[in-house]
Amino acid sequence: MKLTVVGCSGSFPSADSACSSYLVEADGFRLLLDMGNGALGELQRHCGLYDLDAIFLSHLHADHCIDMCGYFVARYYRHEGGRCDAIPVYAPDGAEQRLTTAYADTPSPTSMSEVFDFHTLKPGVFDIGPFQVRTERVCHPVEAFGIRIEHGGKVLTYSGDTGACDALDELAADADLFLCEASFTYGKEDIPELHLNGREAGVHAARAGAKRLVLTHIPPWTDGERNLADARAVYPGPAELARSGAVYAL
Repeated sequence: MKLTVVGCSGSFPSADSACSSYLVEADGFRLLLDMGNGALGELQRHCGLYDLDAIFLSHLHADHCIDMCGYFVARYYRHEGGRCDAIPVYAPDGAEQRLTTAYADTPSPTSMSEVFDFHTLKPGVFDIGPFQVRTERVCHPVEAFGIRIEHGGKVLTYSGDTGACDALDELAADADLFLCEASFTYGKEDIPELHLNGREAGVHAARAGAKRLVLTHIPPWTDGERNLADARAVYPGPAELARSGAVYAL
């Protein structure tokens, strides 16, 4: 598997990164995890607009899905070759309505589904292209999912947005790379069931036995280096901050 960080900023884009979006590739198949603010532009640095094979939306907050509205335009009004075939989109219940409302003026109430083949996420194990994936509900104010992706004996886990929860340990068990949110600052923000801080991300990674930890979804007002230091204090493996454009081979 190849993981490319398209965007990793939390809440809104930073000066250096778009919001959450991660490209996972294997066997010529391209799966995009989330498409937050600014991600559609950055995505084109790494693959063509029409080269994606499937999309996973962890939840329906704007910093994880709003650029799907722009992507709708690209697929619905494509000038060369006519309208694109519908691409599979794995998302929480209500995704089509949410995106249609955000776009505000689609040609019809069902236009989104003409180019996006929506599949409602539920906890479970299934295949997306060459990947075997497991999804579980995580702890966030809206319905949100973490995902475990397996291919060729390797495991990538993406937390999505979550507070501390047992499901995260299960998804990240023995993962080769754990892409984990760390939005809050340890000792400063303590809002249960919303986001993790760096220390909590490190605790989850250590408890799960993850082989590598990459902290992501750090908002522009949060000190990423402090979060990284807090994670390293409790996690013995290699840990780093996600960076826009970073590539990982698993």
